Amino acid sequence: MTKLILQKFKAMYKINNEKEFTAASARIEELLAVVNNDTDSNDKNLIELHILSSLVADYEEEKYPIERPTLAEVIKLRMFEMKLSQVKLSSLLGVSPSRISEYLTGKSEPTLKVAREISIKLNIDANIVLGA
Repeated sequence: MTKLILQKFKAMYKINNEKEFTAASARIEELLAVVNNDTDSNDKNLIELHILSSLVADYEEEKYPIERPTLAEVIKLRMFEMKLSQVKLSSLLGVSPSRISEYLTGKSEPTLKVAREISIKLNIDANIVLGA
């Protein structure tokens, strides 16, 4: 399917409410049952699937945006993944357990030096650590 068809259709129509969203999502499920990796790119079902999928994705991005996680949320997730307690994390980063608690509750932001250690030792993207 060409991008031109999709662009023209999206310029003419968009999903405006939950009822349309639900109907489009249901139709996508129906189309997934008849389309597969071997379906010809000019197949009307495949074209319809691409158009509806794009419209649904646009609606979801507008109505249900995924917000960027906070540093505290990312640190908590990494602590869980690495099986780290606040005490172990404080030792790893060279700060007090109470300071870790402040980071996790959002009461305090890490210094640049500690932010660098968080990024390196917990393998968290520097943009997330620095709030960029």
